[in-house]
Amino acid sequence: MTSSVLGRTATSFLSATSFLQKSVRTHYVNWWMMRDAKRRKLVKEFNPSRNRLNAIRKNNILPRELQEIAHEEVAALPRDSNYVRLRSRCILTSRPRGVFQKWKLSRIMWRHH
Repeated sequence: MTSSVLGRTATSFLSATSFLQKSVRTHYVNWWMMRDAKRRKLVKEFNPSRNRLNAIRKNNILPRELQEIAHEEVAALPRDSNYVRLRSRCILTSRPRGVFQKWKLSRIMWRHH
């Protein structure tokens, strides 16, 4: 009996404070931000080795065989580990365009806050 009364009380309390629940955000706004975070982690992990291999690959003084080996190793790295695939996004809304880099906010959120 107490569990049902408690359940009804909790339900009525949660429905009364539903406006508070809408303002609470999870760690990532949406799946685009989760994907971007995964890419940033891969870039952080593989970027030093990718840069070294690219330097070997683009060096014309080294033997051609060594350049080809470096090219194959770069091709074997994950695609998302390339820094070119990163996109600056607003940290509040995940909007990809019109983002101020310094504050990581979109122009729309910048006006509101």
